[in-house]
Amino acid sequence: MNAEIIAVGSELLTPYRIDTNSLYLTEQLNLLGVEVIFKSVVGDDLGQLVRAAQHAFLRSDIVVFSGGLGPTEDDLTREAVAKALGLALQRDAEILAALEQRFAARKWKMAANNAKQADVISGAIVLSNPNGTAPGQWLSGAFDGRERFIILLPGPPHELKALFEGECRERLRAILPPAVIATRVLKVAMLGESQVDARVAPIYKRYPDVQTTILAASGEIQLHFKTRAETSEAAQQRVNEVAGAVEDELDDFVFSRNGEPLEQIVGYYLQMRNATVSVAESCTGGLLAERITSINGSSRYFVGGAVVYSNQLKTELAGVPRAMIEKHGAVSPEVAAALAEGIRYRCESTIGIGITGIAGPSGGSPEKPVGLVFHSLASNSGTEVVERQFPGDRKLIRRFATQMALDMVRRKLM
Repeated sequence: MNAEIIAVGSELLTPYRIDTNSLYLTEQLNLLGVEVIFKSVVGDDLGQLVRAAQHAFLRSDIVVFSGGLGPTEDDLTREAVAKALGLALQRDAEILAALEQRFAARKWKMAANNAKQADVISGAIVLSNPNGTAPGQWLSGAFDGRERFIILLPGPPHELKALFEGECRERLRAILPPAVIATRVLKVAMLGESQVDARVAPIYKRYPDVQTTILAASGEIQLHFKTRAETSEAAQQRVNEVAGAVEDELDDFVFSRNGEPLEQIVGYYLQMRNATVSVAESCTGGLLAERITSINGSSRYFVGGAVVYSNQLKTELAGVPRAMIEKHGAVSPEVAAALAEGIRYRCESTIGIGITGIAGPSGGSPEKPVGLVFHSLASNSGTEVVERQFPGDRKLIRRFATQMALDMVRRKLM
């Protein structure tokens, strides 16, 4: 079965509120073997809600509404679903009495509009909400000749989660056919999205039952594989098959087989080789060190380093000769190499990394444009320098630069 989620509330159509409920619901439904094929956010407008509900009922087996069950005039989910199904709303005396008791226990007077929270769609099962005043509702039956399951849940996340886990999960499990969704994520370093797709499309097209998604991030491409089968073993075997074929094609461009970040993979290699690393950063301003130390246990392999923005500190902290900077400029392969060698010597690390470049938006020239970055890695076997021209704004260029540096360490230790 497939599912659809409709988040209700005009506040979710502003920049100030994020719909986190749909992420939780998607995770829970996937665990039950249900794929979410459509999500939408609809404002507090009865006509729009009715149309959204009707479209959802036509295309999805399970439709989950979140929000719009409150007491105010703009809480319209119950009314919209009832109208879309051609059913009546009936005020439930027991729910109304429980609402009145809840307010009385707190010595509050219940406002008249709270009574609408006792309105139940004809034929619906009431789902108890121990954390709020709005109960959920569960409906099942034929719509357009097919069986449909419709769930109405409150909007506050702590209410929605408790109600789904207490009232909905087992109901869904009881009606769902055996199915498990399995996923795999491969991450690829320093290749473009179109390059990756050109190489792997002939592979994943042979597996129409496996959904393949290619996502571009800063300095990496993510390949997400997902499929559904009757058992977890069958599903996982299928995604592993396509992921393995893709990995064989891309070879050492793949740095992660299970979604780990590059800094974590680099940490694995450093520990396996009993190696340490130090960094001298100019244009990245400490971002490389931050990424390395974001991994728990990084003190075992990260010695330290320096942020050497000024030419003076390049000399004082990383030992770059002043004459070299004057001759070649701070952004040059020579200075990058000297940064890597100097910081390695001072920190007594196995590997030294030097980065210098122009992150922009100012400071560029025709000879040395914004986005030009030199990366250097120094080790016992010598010093290597890589020149790259990165696109994007300052934030993106700095991220690309650290990704390149980390990938150099990974490849050195493979």
